[in-house]
Amino acid sequence: MYADRLAQARARMEEAGIDVLLLSVGADLPYFTGYRAMPLERLTMLVLPRAGEATLVVPRLEAPRVTERPDAFRLVPWGETEDPVAIVARLAGRPSRAAIGDRTWAVFVLRLQEALAETAFVPASDITGPLREVKDGAEIEALRAAARAVDAVALAMRDQPFAGRTEADISREFVARMLDAGHERANFAIVASGPNAASPHHEPGRRVVQEGDSVVCDFGGAWGGGHREGGIEGYCSDITRTYVVGEPPAELAELYAVLAEAQEWAVRAAKVGVSCEEVDATARKIIDAAGYGEFFVHRTGHGIGLEEHEAPYLVAGNRAPLRPGHAFSVEPGIYLPGRCGARIEDIVVATEAGPERLNAAPRDLAVVG
Repeated sequence: MYADRLAQARARMEEAGIDVLLLSVGADLPYFTGYRAMPLERLTMLVLPRAGEATLVVPRLEAPRVTERPDAFRLVPWGETEDPVAIVARLAGRPSRAAIGDRTWAVFVLRLQEALAETAFVPASDITGPLREVKDGAEIEALRAAARAVDAVALAMRDQPFAGRTEADISREFVARMLDAGHERANFAIVASGPNAASPHHEPGRRVVQEGDSVVCDFGGAWGGGHREGGIEGYCSDITRTYVVGEPPAELAELYAVLAEAQEWAVRAAKVGVSCEEVDATARKIIDAAGYGEFFVHRTGHGIGLEEHEAPYLVAGNRAPLRPGHAFSVEPGIYLPGRCGARIEDIVVATEAGPERLNAAPRDLAVVG
């Protein structure tokens, strides 16, 4: 699989006139090698010439963590007294154009630009993005498994008390339940209550949840599930459900009905061939028509895979059509500053048969104690 992915990257490099691909920390590296580098001050980098052998340069102390794949790349560990930038520059040769990983630390980019003074650098996502955007069957199954795990968490939390607990305490419970459900790590667990629910990326804190609060819970992580081979570990979940403590206030019930309609129609609109911006516009028109347009302050969705946020992005101005295998969130929200907020989020896959919603947890405004 990794050799095939590297071959696809080389084909795109040929089309784009890229001589070498340089990948460091971030999701591109595990996608092409199966190895996720730790974000260290020691350089890890895959050097992929358009023609020639791929080489994974790693700190010697990290080498035992690498599963060697001789059919895909050669492993070159470097010692503490060696200069890894010089090693990478030597392996890269004298490229006219190099594509460098978007997450590469700036200090390494600057040193490589100095070492390869005649080379023009472009973002690696120009090469890797279109490949990673379209998921294959194994990747989609991993996303399904991750979605099932967080569905179970969302459902279980409907029976848990919220009132009288801090946001941080509830967030910790979401994290613990995700790990128990098979995630290898939690990426985030937003718990935003009452007026804090009007902040889409609120950091859970000391606020105590009270009667009548809406509580926006947006959580996800990297799913493990025991699947360490086949390149499908580490695929992400992401779900948002809104809970309310006790009987929903009229204002919240009204805006939530609008939100649920917008989310449903946006999912239905997410068909192969439909542009990303059209899906965004579908949700936005319904929210605008109900008078809440100024309170929907973010895009309708983002792609998902080895990263919780990746292409494609469902946002105005993105005219790219959805393709079979595109996986993305659909998550409109309405946020009334100082009062309340709500969001509904599901992961959806575009298929020739229509949009497949991976999350099945109930989407109603969940009443909790």
